[in-house]
Amino acid sequence: MSKPTFHTQDLSKYSFLVTGGSGFIGSNLVKYLLEHSAGKVRVLDNLLTSSYNNLKPFEGNPAFEFIEGDIRDQDTCARACNGIDFVSHQAALGSVPRSVKDPVATHSINATGFLHMLVAARDAKVKRFVYASSSSVYGDHPVLPKREDETGNPLSPYAVSKKTNELYARVFASTYAMQIIGLRYFNVFGPNQSPDGAYAAVIPLFMQSVIDGTSPNIDGDGLQTRDFTYVENAVQANVRAMLTSNENALNKVYNIAVGERLTVLELFNLIAGLTNSTVRPNHRETRPGDIRDSLADISRAKEFLGYEPTVKAAEGLKRTFDWFQTTQVKSK
Repeated sequence: MSKPTFHTQDLSKYSFLVTGGSGFIGSNLVKYLLEHSAGKVRVLDNLLTSSYNNLKPFEGNPAFEFIEGDIRDQDTCARACNGIDFVSHQAALGSVPRSVKDPVATHSINATGFLHMLVAARDAKVKRFVYASSSSVYGDHPVLPKREDETGNPLSPYAVSKKTNELYARVFASTYAMQIIGLRYFNVFGPNQSPDGAYAAVIPLFMQSVIDGTSPNIDGDGLQTRDFTYVENAVQANVRAMLTSNENALNKVYNIAVGERLTVLELFNLIAGLTNSTVRPNHRETRPGDIRDSLADISRAKEFLGYEPTVKAAEGLKRTFDWFQTTQVKSK
């Protein structure tokens, strides 16, 4: 399979910082940048919810640099941004349920840490700051598909933290003349996403269940819908956002998704069908803070960034499952 290319520039001239770079989205972005000969790819991560194993393949690359540190520390953020052209800010404490259980930690990392990174990027005079927002900012707004300028009330502390990011980004862009772009991810999945831990995402949990022959849990009736987005599409969006020469694309937020939706039950059936598994899910109570239905309008990202999702959900699930099976065999 040929490697996709989402840029035309010579990346060897540029230095990149990926915060949260050992996480699953961040590590896939790091891989892309290094495979395309970026001059420097620095990762800042505290390894709180991710594994350095995702970065081990890059250790021999002279362009790769790792800083173990926390975005809640301003000096660490300043050191990480020093000499950097482009920042892709992926660092965050994910999970709606985790934010409901511990809103203070979620705010500290996602909001205060984000502010630290904006200040550090401003002071270091980085060319552009791209950050991960979330479809959770749409909250209780009922209309589908979701359009960037129509949001409702946030339903969780996690959603509040991401909405706060967008507000700070807008203010820093106007007050300090920074170039900032936000990416509202819709249920991103793919290689390097772990099934371990109390707040693991649904797709790796389903895959682990199918492999083990055990019944996974589904929250509620399973008819809630999501715009499941393969990680290669998120990588594409980050690359295009960091490198676009379209001035009209700057200082906006964009939906990053496929523009198609599946119910959670349909998702499970697709995964089970990859191995002809007869495992059936268990249903439990609906989680507080969850959005019922989600579907993105991606026309803005297409128009301003040239974004075009290249991998739909079914193909992404096949690729992820192939990776997942290989990884599970190696780890046992």
